Amino acid sequence: MSTQRDQAELFRALHHGPGVLVLPNAWDASSAAIFAQAGFPAVGTTSGGIAALFGHPDGERIPVADMLHMVARIVASVPVPVSADMEAGYGPTPELVGATIRAVIAAGAVGVNLEDGRPESERRLADLGEQVEIIAEARRVAASEGVPIVVNARTDVYLRAVGEVGERFDEAVRRANAYRRAGADCLFLMGVRDADTIGRLVRAIDGPVNVVGGPGAPTIGELELLGVARVSVASGPMRATLPVVARIAEELRTSGTYGALAQTEFSHAAVNRLFER
Repeated sequence: MSTQRDQAELFRALHHGPGVLVLPNAWDASSAAIFAQAGFPAVGTTSGGIAALFGHPDGERIPVADMLHMVARIVASVPVPVSADMEAGYGPTPELVGATIRAVIAAGAVGVNLEDGRPESERRLADLGEQVEIIAEARRVAASEGVPIVVNARTDVYLRAVGEVGERFDEAVRRANAYRRAGADCLFLMGVRDADTIGRLVRAIDGPVNVVGGPGAPTIGELELLGVARVSVASGPMRATLPVVARIAEELRTSGTYGALAQTEFSHAAVNRLFER
């Protein structure tokens, strides 16, 4: 059995080739087990998916204890490294975010997403200096705990359409490189889908770059050719399952038949096998 430190080092190495790291995002133990058994070398969590599972909107509306509980359950369900999406860190100060990082490590995760978007603030993005301190504190806490977790520093310049269109590239690069200097291992550019822009960002940012794949984005192969190090899918897989549930609900309510329930991939026994070790 590998140690948590070993898994953290493995997860870090996956960001440096030889190919792109495709990191699917799980929202519960079943989805995590499916991704791991499909052959992915690591799994991420999705804050939006986990929040919805517990009946909350995304944006740090879920109690942090519930988020951490599911992170721990996901870690326990798979043999591969797990990275936890902890939004803005569940605390406005470096010290509070540091406490969150300790809890993430205690839950068994070996990576963490920290974003600079501020949903409950009039400022759409954190002050750059404040966010640099948060990233540095996450790095210090990881060192003190002896688990070199991968810090994936996310900037929401594009996601939140901050500033004039022509200024966003330079601001995203400025923030990403500042986070890198503060100790981030990977730089996450949320909300970018244009291949030309992604390629320019990869060339301008001094570290591995993470983008989100999905409808409207370049394919995994295209992103790899652009030099992207890590591709995640956020809450996309969770949201893709909801129309299936909606069809089941509509059929049960209207015709009273069971066509939407017909599937052979996951029998009761097959679901049980997801968790057999």
